Amino acid sequence: MLQHTSGLPDYTAALVQLPLEQWRFRHAEPRELIATALKMPPPEKKWHYATTNYLLAGLIVEKVTGHGVESEVTRRILRPLGLRDTYWPGDSTRIRGAHSHSYFSATDEPDAPLADGTEWNMTFGGAGGALVSTPADVNRFFRALFGGKLLPARWLAEMKRTVPADPDRLWPGARYGLGLIASPLECGGWWWGHGGTVPGGHRALGAVGPGGRSIALALTAVPSTEQAEADYRATAETAFCAPTGDQQLKETS
Repeated sequence: MLQHTSGLPDYTAALVQLPLEQWRFRHAEPRELIATALKMPPPEKKWHYATTNYLLAGLIVEKVTGHGVESEVTRRILRPLGLRDTYWPGDSTRIRGAHSHSYFSATDEPDAPLADGTEWNMTFGGAGGALVSTPADVNRFFRALFGGKLLPARWLAEMKRTVPADPDRLWPGARYGLGLIASPLECGGWWWGHGGTVPGGHRALGAVGPGGRSIALALTAVPSTEQAEADYRATAETAFCAPTGDQQLKETS
């Protein structure tokens, strides 16, 4: 499930086909969303990203621990790492504190006005991404994960055993481990991390590259063209492949 080779469909593909007012502010239960996925045709390819997998993983956590995935993630990850600006919003559609707004096209027309997509009931994401966070906290999380503060080395090594990802659903060369994306860099090596998208316009990416350099990106609109998507990914390429201060000094001396 965590590698997305389970053969399960992604229920979010069915949600986004519905009018927004039918689900944007509505509470959703994991079993309800999984039932939606099971009515869909199976994916055609072996690797198929499906948020359905994470909902099932969340139910396994609940069965094993006797607690919801929200409380276990808070206890095991958020509190120990001091991620004070990361939380499960539940049914609340308002984001705490100062925050950016996100936007999406109100219609499919080319020059359609933008609508504010900041407020959503994120229960539709469940264990697959209902968290609210900040770039600083995302950075801290990935540094901790790859710095050995969260898992024993053998478990992290399991997470980094990858299979080829579908380039149509990610991008050429990308691979997928257990809840981790691996992407090759033009300057050599790989970055490891993950991204996320909310239909209302939020797009985020957190990753760690060679030498431990980390980045966290947050967009206020989902890229609407192939060029914009390529530019978004190029930002990560630039961040990881740009020389550090010491390297710049050596190259200019």
